[in-house]
Amino acid sequence: MTYSGGKAPRPRLRRKGRPRELLNLLFFLIAVYALLEMAVPRSVVLSISMQPNLVEGQRLLISRVSYMFNKPQRSEIIVFEPPDYTAETDRLIKRLIGLPGEKIEFRSQSVYINGAKLIEPYLKEACLSVYCPDKSWALGADEYFFMGDNRNHSKDSRSFGAIKRKQIVGRAVLRWWPPAEWGILSYNYGETGASSP
Repeated sequence: MTYSGGKAPRPRLRRKGRPRELLNLLFFLIAVYALLEMAVPRSVVLSISMQPNLVEGQRLLISRVSYMFNKPQRSEIIVFEPPDYTAETDRLIKRLIGLPGEKIEFRSQSVYINGAKLIEPYLKEACLSVYCPDKSWALGADEYFFMGDNRNHSKDSRSFGAIKRKQIVGRAVLRWWPPAEWGILSYNYGETGASSP
């Protein structure tokens, strides 16, 4: 068929029905939510072990992406799976104290890393000798040592030992609830007497 003279006919676009548009939108939102949960899962502070820096009921965003390109650093607040973790139990959130290959020691309730005293301005109070007796741990090539900021009320690596890299979920990056306490969590990596390997 040939066309002679006049304007060319405009091509017709087939319009999707409203139910299909809503279904596509729903699938898109589910996909975005799933990606966010994988990259930036949410976590709720369930105990007093990180006081005064984190308190019960606060909600945090956790970055899985942080450790895809970088190694965990001392003093970061990290969510991890404890040794007895199951789908029915909770993950823990603590501060990273010891890095792979280091020797962690308690001497007179103070922490020493490879013989150098660790400066810890984030602590709630001095650790009592009953909770921080003189003791040492030698970390393997893939082991990390975690403790709560509220040392007298924290179940951490002092009781269950070192954590493997594969058990680490991600780094706490943002406190988003309650709104009055919203804020980005910052880390000062220069406040330690021991250097990171």
